[in-house]
Amino acid sequence: MAWLVLPIVAALLGLAFAAFNFFSVKHLEEGTPRMQEIAAAIRVGANAFIRYEYKVLAIVVVIVAVCVWLALEWYVAVALLVGSVMSALAGFIGMKIATYANVRVTNEARTTKNLGKTLKVAFKGGSVMGLCVGGFALLGLFLMYMIFGVGFNWLGMTDEPLSWLTKIPMLRFPNVITGYALGCSLVAMFNRIGGGIYTKAADMGADLVGKTEAHIPEDDPRNPATIADNVGDNVGDVAGLGSDLLESYVASIVSAVVLAYHLFLANESVGKLIPPELLQKLYLFPIAFAGIGLIACCIGIAWLLLKDLSKTKNVHGQLNGATWIAAGITIVGGFIASYFLFGKVSLENTGFAAGFLSPWIGAAIGVVSGVVIGMIAEIYTSADYNPTKRLAEASKEGSALTITSGLALGMRSCMAPCIILGAGIIVAYYVAGLYGVAMSAMGMLSFVTATVSVDTYGPISDNAGGIAEMSELDPEVRDITDTLDAVGNTTAAIGKGFAIGSGALAALSLMISYMYAYGLDGIEASTLLPVLNIIHPMTLAGAIVGGALPFLFSGMLIDAVAKAARKMVDEVRRQFQERPGILAGTEMPDYETCIGISSKGAIAEMKVPALLAVVIPVVCGFLFGPEFVGGVLIGSTICSIMIAIFTGNSGGAWDNGKKYIEQGGIPGAGKGSPVHDAAVVGDTVGDPLKDTVGPCMDIFIKIMSTVALVAVAVFNHYNLFSLLFK
Repeated sequence: MAWLVLPIVAALLGLAFAAFNFFSVKHLEEGTPRMQEIAAAIRVGANAFIRYEYKVLAIVVVIVAVCVWLALEWYVAVALLVGSVMSALAGFIGMKIATYANVRVTNEARTTKNLGKTLKVAFKGGSVMGLCVGGFALLGLFLMYMIFGVGFNWLGMTDEPLSWLTKIPMLRFPNVITGYALGCSLVAMFNRIGGGIYTKAADMGADLVGKTEAHIPEDDPRNPATIADNVGDNVGDVAGLGSDLLESYVASIVSAVVLAYHLFLANESVGKLIPPELLQKLYLFPIAFAGIGLIACCIGIAWLLLKDLSKTKNVHGQLNGATWIAAGITIVGGFIASYFLFGKVSLENTGFAAGFLSPWIGAAIGVVSGVVIGMIAEIYTSADYNPTKRLAEASKEGSALTITSGLALGMRSCMAPCIILGAGIIVAYYVAGLYGVAMSAMGMLSFVTATVSVDTYGPISDNAGGIAEMSELDPEVRDITDTLDAVGNTTAAIGKGFAIGSGALAALSLMISYMYAYGLDGIEASTLLPVLNIIHPMTLAGAIVGGALPFLFSGMLIDAVAKAARKMVDEVRRQFQERPGILAGTEMPDYETCIGISSKGAIAEMKVPALLAVVIPVVCGFLFGPEFVGGVLIGSTICSIMIAIFTGNSGGAWDNGKKYIEQGGIPGAGKGSPVHDAAVVGDTVGDPLKDTVGPCMDIFIKIMSTVALVAVAVFNHYNLFSLLFK
């Protein structure tokens, strides 16, 4: 149990570092009165939205917790509430620092005219979100381990007492941490969907009327939707991102722990016993590895913040340096933890082909796979590489070819990451069995604090550019913020690659745990794998339905963005037509109405798609039983991976292709030209894809797997199909 000290030390260190960076950013100067006024408007809009969204979310969380308590046990409901609180806190604090950091980044660029110094302020603000993600996730997990694992002495218990109401067998500690993961998933789903609809409705409204019709610059103060657009960066790309990756992080840890329990029981069922003390090491290793990763990320972040960046021109290289340092220290620290936990115990019946190195190799495979997937995303989305340059060139032929070329780019980009994922799964399995596959998901997200810090720096820089434009500052200031923002688009695409890769691996682990929890057709003695017969009509039908679900989900999200964006477009046009003084610069636009349109549209439209992932596994389970749900999980996971990669890379390439044109990449095709107009249309098409659909796919598959794992114990015993036909 001494290893439990590591995650709590890491969590407290991360949260203390986050608090230090929060207040050090907040103490910086905000700049001119106009800059302060704009920043205050963004802050008020973001606070109003997040408060209202959290009120709706709180109601949903309480209802789900009550259902979980009635169907399972009180401790699962308590864990769900704790997970919800931790995820909500991370999202809220990350959003708060973003609304403070944006104007301070602008002011740093204004006063120093130095790219490196401005980068440092933006990254310091982003690091608060990253540190809160790692800190709050581990803090909540530590509480679950200490209260229920150590306090109630459930860590080593593999008996199955009956639940209080439904009288179904329960595995206590696995259900506790699965409930914790479900709480994190609920907050992530609402934050990602609500924030994604908000930000893209405002962004599309601002672009379609402001850029392509009125031919005014991005973030021009004359555009009524520009404040709402900047608010959206904070509620969608910061709060949503933070909750999203916190949920991925927790799911990867939980999937490894739960799988360890089921592997223990599977071995026991075929007469191959694993000592209880080894079981404890198997579920301690993931959280210890996560603690090492968080400490490594603190070192990587500190490395960048303590450097003299005054002469740097390579923004991406500096950000990559922090990430690689965190990843490298994590791998080395994980090796040490693997040796001390598994180096001196018998590993018989574990399937560890490389002895004590096996779980570490599984995690290292995840780290390497995540890095490679990120590199592939960068190749397809960065303007430094040919795919995005060719996409920008396609804009010479109009918006139709811009959209067509972007769709083709996204589709082609799916193949290489999927090969990496497939190879990683195979190698991890043959080195360390199913536990190795789960650890590869853990490895991919072990340095999530660094990747979230880099990701969050992007929307902060984007906001800073908007404030510079609206404050009518020196064009050199906007050049600095645009340089930071362009790198941020690429880092965001890399982060989305990490998210869907780890989401796929975590969902696979949760799916296997689901199969163990039900039993399906029994455990194969030679491999200890549960068998799901894919050609069984019930399973195949479930796979077909599951494959269609991500498309239904994506369509609902795009429709939601389009509905809210349509209202935004109408409002911006109305203001331009009825108040000509706005475009003349003699009259201020009505920003508040546009903020209200985005807020109401996001809240109204997010409820159904957000609940879809929670309701579908439960309804399908109670109607058709666990085989059908198993098929649903397979179909939805496979299709979600493709959709997430496709939408993320297409949208990122369209965005950076537009910026490539704006920065003079195509001679004679600057802002306001027909080529630029075509690129803006492509970027607008890509906005809901890369910032709403893509990021929600990994949450979609993990929350479905988590809900199915929690509920299978109930609908395995109570479902309509077995009642009528068996």
